[in-house]
Amino acid sequence: MTRLEKLLALYETDKTDPFVRYGIALEYNALRDYDNALQWFEELRRTEPDYVPTYYMLAGVYRALERHDEAAAVYKQGMNAARKAGDTHAFAELQAALKELEDE
Repeated sequence: MTRLEKLLALYETDKTDPFVRYGIALEYNALRDYDNALQWFEELRRTEPDYVPTYYMLAGVYRALERHDEAAAVYKQGMNAARKAGDTHAFAELQAALKELEDE
């Protein structure tokens, strides 16, 4: 059983666990299945807007799809979520990624 299959089985037992849903999105992203990764990350962002790690990875999917305006918007939303959570490390990472994107 692959890691993705295990995560999908866990999801079936608890469809509300943001960590499991995030893991599923990460697995799809690692497989370069950007359509599924995007679907899982977007759903997580919609239902768990305070789950800060989502923003960095979701913006990365948009970058991989060369949708730079959407990536920039997600980085900015993530910076707001990180600021709200008091997560200065995540804020700095998101800010650096946004600057890198803007410099491309």
